[in-house]
Amino acid sequence: MNTLKINMIALAVSLAFSMGAMAQGMSKNDYKAGKDRITAGYKVAKAGCASLSGNPNDICMAGAKGNEKVAMAELEAGYKPTTENRYEARVARAEADYGTAKEKCDDMAGNLKDVCLKEAKSAETAAKADAKAQMKTSEANTTAIEKSADANKDAAADKRDAEYKVAKEKCDTYAGNAKDVCVNEAKARFGKS
Repeated sequence: MNTLKINMIALAVSLAFSMGAMAQGMSKNDYKAGKDRITAGYKVAKAGCASLSGNPNDICMAGAKGNEKVAMAELEAGYKPTTENRYEARVARAEADYGTAKEKCDDMAGNLKDVCLKEAKSAETAAKADAKAQMKTSEANTTAIEKSADANKDAAADKRDAEYKVAKEKCDTYAGNAKDVCVNEAKARFGKS
């Protein structure tokens, strides 16, 4: 029953925190309001934990603190959507999950506790590694997109130049004023001066 209550509190707090962090490209006032909502949500979660004692209280508090940290990191990533801020939000989630899992392991003893702690640490390490991989992939994709755009721009310029040369060559069939008009039209069409 205590586990159910802890999970329900954690879910409610997570939802409250994430609602304030969802908006992207938010104004400074929205950002400040989001921080205020997160702080208020943490206080409510902390008060909900007060009715528990012993390790259930520790688990509840770890969840509340972790959710607050995650929500703040996600809010920051929404306010300043950079690759680094999204990475920090993922790391905050990994650390929060680890903190809660570690507290849950305190209910165990002996080898079971040791295994539980190792599993929690392994999950944190994996989540941090995934966050780092996502950050590197995002950076690589950004670089690739920029290089692709440059290559496409160069290719388009090369095509325009080739098409201009063809149009200019076609003007050689004319003489005098007609040739001048044809060349000027080709220059205008292909952006040459």
